[in-house]
Amino acid sequence: MLTLGLVIEALTGYQAAGGPQIITDVAIDSRHSIPGSLFVALPGDRTDGHYFVSAAFAKGAIAALVQRDMPADFRVLDLREPLTFERAANVPVPVCLRVDATLPAMQTLAAFWRSRLDLRVIGVTGSVGKTTSKELIAAVLSARYRTLKTEGNYNNEIGLPLMLLKLTEAHERAVLEMGFYQAGEIAQLCAWARPQVGVVNNVYAVHLERAGSLEAIVQGKGELVEALPPDGVAILNRDDPRVMSMQARTRARVFTYGLDPAADLWADHIEGRGLQGVRFHLHHRRETLHLRVPLLGQHSVHTALRAAAVGLVEGLTWQEIVEGLQSIGAVQLRLAAVKGPGGSLLIDDTYNASPESTIAALNLLSEIEGRRVAVLGDMLELGPYEATGHRLVGRRARDVADVLIAVGPRARLIAEEARNAGLPAAAIAEFDTGDEALPFLRGLIGAGDVVLLKGSRGLRLDRLVRALGEDA
Repeated sequence: MLTLGLVIEALTGYQAAGGPQIITDVAIDSRHSIPGSLFVALPGDRTDGHYFVSAAFAKGAIAALVQRDMPADFRVLDLREPLTFERAANVPVPVCLRVDATLPAMQTLAAFWRSRLDLRVIGVTGSVGKTTSKELIAAVLSARYRTLKTEGNYNNEIGLPLMLLKLTEAHERAVLEMGFYQAGEIAQLCAWARPQVGVVNNVYAVHLERAGSLEAIVQGKGELVEALPPDGVAILNRDDPRVMSMQARTRARVFTYGLDPAADLWADHIEGRGLQGVRFHLHHRRETLHLRVPLLGQHSVHTALRAAAVGLVEGLTWQEIVEGLQSIGAVQLRLAAVKGPGGSLLIDDTYNASPESTIAALNLLSEIEGRRVAVLGDMLELGPYEATGHRLVGRRARDVADVLIAVGPRARLIAEEARNAGLPAAAIAEFDTGDEALPFLRGLIGAGDVVLLKGSRGLRLDRLVRALGEDA
């Protein structure tokens, strides 16, 4: 177990330090502190964690990492100064541990703790589908192993160290999502997490505005496979040439998945069943399985393939893999069907959007019977791909939607392209915000309608879903 003594050892190298007090959790929000926890006081633009050290102690935290001088009524152990046995032994709690900077200290502690644990780490990255892939991989591995998975979107330089600090000696596997915004970011995450398995989903023009180019995204995502040890495994999407280019950058064994029969694990006979999930045949070597998984949309076959590939690499039986794949009704976190007003059905895919994920959502909409209403918002951070991406979505919307509602200034390109491609002008409505679209939708939808809502988080279309759901 992580103890106060190990925290001090990690940050000073002094092995005879601290005491046996167990650190029950690590928090950066004092509201989440629990008895026995460590609070990390991070400075920020809007607030400063140092203002909440007292609140964390009141909740039972036994220590806080701080980088500022604290008031005289706080007990402080300055880890910047050489420790003596007298200063380090039997540290009374609660105590503030003074360091130069709290975020690097937390990252150092996370790497130290990870290095002491005998478990296998699976890193997951890609432009689209990281979270659902992480959830399904964890569901498969949990059929045999005690598995920790990334919570929420804790996939960056703050979140990933927090996840590492949730590991215990009892964990056998960890599935960690790794986000990318700039060069070197995933390499640093891997230095802390030390993954033995790396899963790369795909490379699309997501966050292109920040990354600068598709080539930069390929380079950044590929840092995961570069970090794998020689006895590790890189699990790559055979259907994505950009992902396959990464195989030359890894020392690890390469295992491929996809719809291409040349892949190590591949699928065919794919049949989208709308809200009933998807059916397909799964092939590996000379074995073939007929599967149905409760994931929405034919694009989810790739998600199932990734999870099955990890299961095979980690030694699971087919029975265990299938059990995990079919246990995932609750992990459809970012694409869910909910009741709408007047007997309508809402397909909530409002967490985020890219051209590829929006087209996949439209493909799902095409599988469901009823009048199809597509509420599509701006797709942000596409950079130079912005106009092309929105127009691609508009062309697909023309083929699928009976009614198209565009929300946001960029989404007007979706409406324009759909109109140019032949969708009647009377079937298209345009609004600047979701709040403006809400009264129109309330007057439009009713029994038998299937309404897809999809857009980048900045559009806050999730508020539309909540408002319409309350009318059900």
